[in-house]
Amino acid sequence: MLTTDKKTKIIEKTRIHKTDTGSAEVQIALLSEEIKHLLPHLKKHPKDFHSKRGLLKMVSKRRKFLEQLKKEDEKRYNKIVREIGLKK
Repeated sequence: MLTTDKKTKIIEKTRIHKTDTGSAEVQIALLSEEIKHLLPHLKKHPKDFHSKRGLLKMVSKRRKFLEQLKKEDEKRYNKIVREIGLKK
């Protein structure tokens, strides 16, 4: 779980305009940070199937946002992929 301080920093870094909190870029960045936070836990506790299911749901949601963004605007898609450091 991300703290509110981390969330606000991520939102400020990836937002499109001043009041943006729900654009695809922001949601992709937040999901990516949650995934990065959950991976070490799953490496330490490989039988935690409930957390693994949550991780898979987050990865699927992020993939859908990325596909949608790529269809809408490929420049924004490439920008967010570079910022987050995804291999695409």
